[in-house]
Amino acid sequence: MTRKIGLFFLSLWLFFILTIIITIHIPITFAENWKFVGWVELLKINVIPILCIIGILIGVYSFFDFKQVLKNATNMPFTVSRIENINYEHLTFLTTYIVPLVCFNFIEVRYQIVLLVLLIVICMIYVKTDLFYANPTLALLGFKIYKIDGNFEEGERQAIILISKQTLSINIRCDYIKLDDRIYYAKVK
Repeated sequence: MTRKIGLFFLSLWLFFILTIIITIHIPITFAENWKFVGWVELLKINVIPILCIIGILIGVYSFFDFKQVLKNATNMPFTVSRIENINYEHLTFLTTYIVPLVCFNFIEVRYQIVLLVLLIVICMIYVKTDLFYANPTLALLGFKIYKIDGNFEEGERQAIILISKQTLSINIRCDYIKLDDRIYYAKVK
């Protein structure tokens, strides 16, 4: 579950970057007698960008953790018997969650609380419904999503979601790591 939450943070990296651009406030003046506002004041007026930077760092850590897990594909290979490309799931997540959240009013505390509650609810849905595979950041990093049926050592499995950096096709043999009950990372053998 921790890995899924980390991948949720990774999926929001675009939201975090856009929010930083919208909300960051760095007082700049060209007056001769300028005075630095101080670190405490600078931190107080940039709470949201700081939280977004923390979110980005959690996402970066999650990505490197994900990459490390993927290096160890040790399960017995399987053969793809049916395949469907479902890369559109990345775009669905982006347009459904990220774009509307960027349009929030970040100035009023009431809206900031609503945004926080929404992010928590979306994270809970994301984790409980296993939608971590529909991560737009993974798409930008070159990962593809497939729904497959496959011939595994234990027999035929259907409607498995595969995440892979490689292009897959029917009758191809893949090594895999089980990320969840029906979601696997696969690499061509």
